[in-house]
Parts: sequence; C-alpha cells; structure tokens
Amino acid sequence: MFYHVKELQFNARVSKPDPRFARLLLEQFGGGNGELKAAMQYFVQAFACKNPYPDKYDLLMDIATEEFSHLEIVGATIQMLLSGVNGELKNAAESEDIMQMLDGKAAKEGFIHEAMINPQFCVLSGGGPMLTDSNGNPWTANYLNANGDLTVDLRSNIAAESRAKIVYEYLMKFTDDPYVKETLRFLMTREVAHYQQFEAALSTIQPNFPPGVLQSDPRYSNQYFNMSSGSEAKGPWNEGTSSQLGEQWQYIQDPLDAVTSTEGLTSVQPTGTDRTEKTVAKMNKALSEERSAEVKSATPVKDIQWSTYSEAKVDDTRKKSK
Repeated sequence: MFYHVKELQFNARVSKPDPRFARLLLEQFGGGNGELKAAMQYFVQAFACKNPYPDKYDLLMDIATEEFSHLEIVGATIQMLLSGVNGELKNAAESEDIMQMLDGKAAKEGFIHEAMINPQFCVLSGGGPMLTDSNGNPWTANYLNANGDLTVDLRSNIAAESRAKIVYEYLMKFTDDPYVKETLRFLMTREVAHYQQFEAALSTIQPNFPPGVLQSDPRYSNQYFNMSSGSEAKGPWNEGTSSQLGEQWQYIQDPLDAVTSTEGLTSVQPTGTDRTEKTVAKMNKALSEERSAEVKSATPVKDIQWSTYSEAKVDDTRKKSK
C-alpha cells in the first residue's frame, strides 16, 4: 500500500527559472540512470525476495519507495525551473515574461533551437517534465536489471547507485543556482547511502561469490590473457592472488600459442589454485541444495496469500470503524 504525503522528502527550491538546466535534469527523471529506473528496479527485484529473504524484501521496497520520492523531487525541480514556460507557451504575444526571461532575440533563438533538438520537452509537453532522458528518448523497462538471484541483483544495485551518483556530480557542474545545487547534493548523498545499504545486505548472504550458485571452472578462473601488443601492464588484476578466490594469477604471455597448444584450452590443467573439478562439483551441489531449500521452505504452494494481517490489527480496525 502506498500513501502519498504532499510534502517533499527534501525542500527542493530554485532561485530562478532555467529551461536549459531543466532539460539536463530530465536525465535523472526518465533516463537510464535516473530515479524512476532505480525505483522500478528495486521494486521488481523485491518480489522474488518476499518469502526466502523477507528482510531484503523490506530493504528493497523501502529504498524503491524512497526512489519514488526522489523522482518527485526531480520532477518538482524541473517544473520550478520551467516556471512561466507553460503559461507563456499558451500566449502568442512575444513581449511576455518568457521573452524577458530569455533576455532578447539571441536567447529566444537558442531556446527554440533546444526545443527543436528535444521537441517533446518544450513543444509536446507544454513546459512540464516527461518520462524521457535529456535528449527526448522515452523511458524504457530495458533499463532495469532484475535477475532473480539476490547476490546478482544487489551487485547491480550497487552499480546503479554508483552511476546515479556520478550523474548528479556531473549535473552540479552545469548550474550556478545554490538551491538547485543543494537539492542535487542531497540526492547524490542518498545514492551513497543506498550503495552502502546494498553492500551491507550483500555481506549478510554467505557465501556470495561468485554471483549465483555454480562455482567457476578451476582451469580458467585465474588466467589473464595478454591481448595487447607492446608494453605489458601489470597489477593485482594479473599478478599475485585473486581478490575473492585467493588463486595465483597465471599470466598468459602468448594467448595464440596457449590456445593452439591446448586444442582450444580443452586440455588445460589447473595451476596456481587448490580447487579441483571434484571440489567444485561438491560445492555446486551443496550451495544449490542450500539455496533451493531456502526458497522452497519459505514458499507455500497452496492457500497462498501475500500479506498477513494479525488479529490484533483486524480487531483494532473494526473498533475504529464502529
């Protein structure tokens, strides 16, 4: 159940109208890294968590709902930045306030030019936010990542919060309005908070690497292929031990020779790792059974209902209705 409170979560304000920045801000309203994308992604992911991971269901629904409130903040800010545009678009007189706001012929031509680049924004919408990115591309569910495996989804969410954070960081460079910057800084900060919350949730699922259930093949999990000619860059990604599995990286100096000499890597033997095909198969079986049991034990197959209403709450409701 959603309950809308008219007051915004953050007191969004603008110093003066700015149609050009309003267009840029559309990126966080209907763009691929925007607030609607985040809200819908976490909302969709939550359904698969309801029974096996009720605590993660709460987390995802809480953050999804907060993202809807952030969408409202962004939409409200866009509308304030467009103050006067909607009314003046309905007024044919060129001497009206919008022309003064645009400061003469040159500014007017620039505004028309931007409207032509993104006609949905200033022509079709009549001066209000639309579910598009800053170039007028419509919002699409293709933006969402929901794989039905919580360890995968939480990693997607960490990445989503990172991308949204950097977009706000970039947007702050394109406005001098202190009120707008204050709003963007709030929204950027909440991305940082959500990143940590998803990261903390992921850490409570053990084991959680690699993502999913099946372990990686020990013949190939620690190989680094030198696919570039010239100087060889070295670092912890191709020398020393790997971050999660603790295997010794094997630097393949000549990938072509490695492929041809092993008949397409089919005769490779694991090196630099204690893992074997036998231990991997054992881990695959154990983790598969564990994850399957979690879901099955928490998921009823008959007399199914989504919500549980306690008798106390039902009685209280009845008393209030009398």
